[in-house]
Amino acid sequence: MKLNRWVYAFVGVVTLLLAGLVYAWSVLSLPLAAYFTQWSKAQLSLTFTICMMCFCFGCMAGGMTAGKLNVKFNVWISGLLFFVGFFIASRAQSPAVLYLGYGVLCGFASGFVYNAVLSTMSGWFPDKQGLISGILLMGFGISSFIVGKVYQAVTPSGEGVEAWRNSFFWFGVILVAVLFVCGFFFVKPEKKDLEALGITGAGKKKASGEGLDIDTKQMLMRPSFWLFFLWTIAMGGAGMALISQASGIAKEVGPQVAAGTIATVVGLISIFNGLGRVFFGNLFDKKGRRVTMTVVGLAFALSSLILAAALGFKAFPLIILGFVCCGFSYGGLNPSISAFVNSSYGPKHYPMNFSVMNLNLLAASFGGTIAGMLFDASGSYMTTCMYMIGSGIVSLVFTGLIRKV
Repeated sequence: MKLNRWVYAFVGVVTLLLAGLVYAWSVLSLPLAAYFTQWSKAQLSLTFTICMMCFCFGCMAGGMTAGKLNVKFNVWISGLLFFVGFFIASRAQSPAVLYLGYGVLCGFASGFVYNAVLSTMSGWFPDKQGLISGILLMGFGISSFIVGKVYQAVTPSGEGVEAWRNSFFWFGVILVAVLFVCGFFFVKPEKKDLEALGITGAGKKKASGEGLDIDTKQMLMRPSFWLFFLWTIAMGGAGMALISQASGIAKEVGPQVAAGTIATVVGLISIFNGLGRVFFGNLFDKKGRRVTMTVVGLAFALSSLILAAALGFKAFPLIILGFVCCGFSYGGLNPSISAFVNSSYGPKHYPMNFSVMNLNLLAASFGGTIAGMLFDASGSYMTTCMYMIGSGIVSLVFTGLIRKV
């Protein structure tokens, strides 16, 4: 029995809400940093970098199995990988074990189910590609806030305190259980389902006069793909730098601020990132690619400037404002990717085209590691803010160079 298409959207949001907890690394890593005092900032940051790289591989695997494996199994496999990954991470005594559990397995699982959600649930909304991408990815965006608050509440932090191990274990248990249930709701729409909704062909556009059935090989031959790909690397790298170092940035400005307050302030990035995804997804539908990309890049650069000012003046209120603005503007990245690929190159090859576009994370994921190295070298997060501002400006250059799809 087919359900109302908004039910599928809701299940997609719930699924990505759980899968997106890997983005809570900035908060999840705090008890580990207190426990493993001999580990450097760069070593911990590398965990997130590996996670994002494996997210790409997972997304690619999801694209390769599209049409060959029932999408329900993609969701169930992801749940199992999450459980194994968090279990291994919970036993970590060295960075290598943490890299394997959290970085490799959890990162791969997140990307694998991410592709399943976007390629399946967005298929029910051919008339609202930007909006549905934003709504689905809102779950992914706000995940780190919800998870971060729960984690901080139940996980005491300090040298020799191992409460994080138990929290990691239960993350794995919850993920495998909930994703098992969600998997039953992953149903791809058939042509007759869309016809019954009266939306067959809605929102379709011509891509350089070739229609909407452009395969990956054709997509890779287009300059627009590579320019957009570079835009995602610039914006993604800056976003990864922010996400991975947010707690440290807040602590540098407010060293006496309570840990709970720090977690809440960092969580604002997640909340407004989620809201930004819906806003920019809708903006993409109404104003198109160029306007959306320009606003995202400019807003992120200006938001990063606010963080730099906060560090310079040691003004904690500016940190709050900067996190809100950065989170909101960074929220425009992912729905733009999904909507651009679907509207420009078509739904037929979307799973594979989308996974190829998401390979930008192989480069962008180093944004967190670069930020960690910049801090180790300078002793301040001001250099991270300069990196973020520069990336936002560079993204505007790529936006201006794209002339056609």
